[in-house]
Amino acid sequence: MGWLFGKAELALLGITVLWGATFLIVQTALTATGPLFFVGLRFGTAFLVSALFAGRTLQGLTVKECWAGTAIGLGIFVGYGLQTWGLQYIPSSTSAFITAAYVPLVPVLQWLMLGRRPHLMSWIGVACAFSGLLLLAGPQPGVTMGRGELLTLISTIAIAVEIVLISRWAGSVDAIRVTVVQVGATSLFACAAMVPAGESVPQISWLLVLCACGLGLMSAVIQLVMNWAQRTVSATRATLIYAGEPLWAGIVGRWAGERLPGSAFAGAALIVAGVIVSEIRFRTRGSGDSNR
Repeated sequence: MGWLFGKAELALLGITVLWGATFLIVQTALTATGPLFFVGLRFGTAFLVSALFAGRTLQGLTVKECWAGTAIGLGIFVGYGLQTWGLQYIPSSTSAFITAAYVPLVPVLQWLMLGRRPHLMSWIGVACAFSGLLLLAGPQPGVTMGRGELLTLISTIAIAVEIVLISRWAGSVDAIRVTVVQVGATSLFACAAMVPAGESVPQISWLLVLCACGLGLMSAVIQLVMNWAQRTVSATRATLIYAGEPLWAGIVGRWAGERLPGSAFAGAALIVAGVIVSEIRFRTRGSGDSNR
């Protein structure tokens, strides 16, 4: 497999840069709103954009697609809700590196949920990511796990579950219709959770509207580009491109004045290495392309 980038790879690289920037945008928006309202507004915007794009395709919506989209939306709500909550306590670059640990977690959860045994490299990737997490979350002597790090770590599990659920239904549902349902369900779950959480609707400001609507539009574009590009880009190659997400977040965070200690950078490097290692597959004699 050559490493010449075509249009699909460049598109994935572009959305990876967008992903990296979202962490700082969310953290900025949290100065004007609570996490649940922001998640609800962000994915409500994504719902409107994706529904307009889907158009008449929505007329064929099935019960199975409603169920699949709702289940995936629940995973997105828990993942992004906890991630957004955690961003109130930790730098955006730290959040991005911890979030990247969802990649090596996916094969482990596929084993537990779908009975698909992980490859050896997946286990090595998990070990690298976990070691990096300890360095990133506990840069002082001894391992410490603050509220922000813990919330973000739990969010990675929910995001990994979301990916497994998408894999579970991918071959039997329409991707566009399910995308509309899942972002809509995410918004509804977030708004409904405001009541038991005691979170009130904030005063609407231009900062809040621009951040939420901008991220909602970005979320819709990212999902549509992924669905288009991964028809021709292998899962392994796509994941290696996605591994750059926390690196872009670190660049954006540093530009904004965030500074991490040396041990945290070492931990971040281990997490990225874990993401890459977990996707490596070696050729065996008589086998074809090792990409899955």
